[in-house]
Amino acid sequence: MGERILTMLRKEFIQVFRDPRMRMVIFGVPVIQCLIFGYAVTMDVRHVRLVVLDRDGTPASRALVAQFTGSDCFDAIEFTGDEARARRLIDAAQASAILQIDAGFSGDLEAGRTAVAQLIVDGSDSNTARLVLNYSSVIAAGYGNAVLVGRALRRSGRTLPVGAVDLRARAWFNENLESRNFFVPGIMAVLVMLVTLMLTGMAIVREKEVGTIEQIMVTPIQPVEFILGKCAPFVVIGFIDVLLVTAVGVFWFEIPIRGSLLLLLGSTALYLMSTLGIGLFISTVSSTQQQAMMTTFFFFFPAMLLSGFI
Repeated sequence: MGERILTMLRKEFIQVFRDPRMRMVIFGVPVIQCLIFGYAVTMDVRHVRLVVLDRDGTPASRALVAQFTGSDCFDAIEFTGDEARARRLIDAAQASAILQIDAGFSGDLEAGRTAVAQLIVDGSDSNTARLVLNYSSVIAAGYGNAVLVGRALRRSGRTLPVGAVDLRARAWFNENLESRNFFVPGIMAVLVMLVTLMLTGMAIVREKEVGTIEQIMVTPIQPVEFILGKCAPFVVIGFIDVLLVTAVGVFWFEIPIRGSLLLLLGSTALYLMSTLGIGLFISTVSSTQQQAMMTTFFFFFPAMLLSGFI
């Protein structure tokens, strides 16, 4: 039995690696996609180019501007009083947002009325625009609370700060909430699923298409030995891809491993059992490699969307 399984293993490895392009797909693509996701896909918004249009020019308006420019989220690239100039910077993609404060802002605050400031955001990237608006709401709310507290202190004549609830959220794994620390481990699961599904999905149907399945059926090999011989190479490839992505994440992106590496490998083994099982099922019910490929993608995209990765 061992000899027959080893023979199937050698056959599968030769068949998978005889094409140099397939080696690149198996081992190169996971690393390339890991780098792409680590750099290109990000939910972090920092250093947004901001144009300040302050028509009030009072300490109150300058304090609001300082709240925006004093954070890591916004970098003031220009202070101008010309609205057309500010809009041209947005249209030319030289700026991403405009903070407009009209005259009378300070007077409204002193009179106890609602003071209005406008933030105009470039909406060509809807995700970034939404995050910029969220950051801006937090900054504006903090400024408004400071104004209310200052007004209450002046009215009461107190010198001590007013008590308040200080709510602080703390992430245990990803303290700074960096996107790459979420995306790179997530891409590991997606890549392992894609590679093993594609390779296993082609395993049996390839034998059918080239006509070698009949030759295998007349050999002494048993069904269990045939399945083990077909799956074992892809288990090895899956583990290698996991280790490659883990190495890129740890040594290139400096993502910490806060758990057991053995537990990660054990979980990978269980995960590979499910993806290889689905791939073998697709390969068994398909008649051609093209049909197997289309079925694989039909399963892969809903699985990725419903898994929580997106």
